[in-house]
Amino acid sequence: MKFPSIEKYINKEDLLITSNEHSREQQHIPDLMREYGGGTLAGLKSRKHTLHRMVGCLYEARKSASSIDKNPKMANKVISDADLSELEKYAKALGVSDIGYTKVDQRHIFKRERILYENAIVITMEMKKDKIKKAPSKEAVTEIFRTYYQLGVTVNKISDFLRKHGYKAMAGPAIGGAVSYVPLAMDAGLGVIGKHGLLISDKNYGPSLRIAAVYTDIENLPITKENPHMWVKEFCNKCNKCLKSCPAGAIYKESIRVPEDPEGYRCVDVTKCATPFANNYGCTVCIKSCTFFNNDYEKIKQSHLKNLK
Repeated sequence: MKFPSIEKYINKEDLLITSNEHSREQQHIPDLMREYGGGTLAGLKSRKHTLHRMVGCLYEARKSASSIDKNPKMANKVISDADLSELEKYAKALGVSDIGYTKVDQRHIFKRERILYENAIVITMEMKKDKIKKAPSKEAVTEIFRTYYQLGVTVNKISDFLRKHGYKAMAGPAIGGAVSYVPLAMDAGLGVIGKHGLLISDKNYGPSLRIAAVYTDIENLPITKENPHMWVKEFCNKCNKCLKSCPAGAIYKESIRVPEDPEGYRCVDVTKCATPFANNYGCTVCIKSCTFFNNDYEKIKQSHLKNLK
């Protein structure tokens, strides 16, 4: 599936932020579903419930690209406390679960992709637990793509909000974005990458979320300096529930060291993961089996720290 490009909407004076030699190839979810879902009846059953949402995601991605034309010519690069507070309240009203800020590491930009601004407002949105608990199912895959679509709508609305207040913005949709969102969200302090390769947040739905971003040249965003969730990595290495539950055996027991990779390691064999995702309602078994999906984050943390003593 060809996602819209920003190329025809950028100006000659724009200083674009590009990928580098350590960046990954981009893998679009619709393409993975088509390639690994094949023409099987199961694959068709899995996809028919999501087609209208995929079309919606594509529409919102086109809007994300074309709307950069609306950026103010003379924009503010310093956001007021009042505007930042209003932005966060507006994001929450749109259904955003969490929000963080970071400078984009060029390694997280997919190969041959570019973004307009180096600072990112990263947002997450919960996938409802009652739906994900039923995975793999029609209800679960419908919830997955509802969240993808809603995030696409949300980043466009947040970008419009910033422009109306005199700031420049570029929306990064949840599907078809130019940046790898899981490490970006980790940089923003919103969680840590678990053994299943997904972001584990400190909210009591764990990895049951999706991620998107808005890029801006605002210089004084409250960018996170430290990530308080790094203890989760050690816990994951002992837990392994996602690894044991994965129907495709796609999660590595020992993450593979890949020096050129943005994170330095790889958690999941994507080609193995893609088959049940494409053919069995988006799979999602790794999420519903995750300890952080099924238990209280703070209680897990306290128990883990106690066991270290």
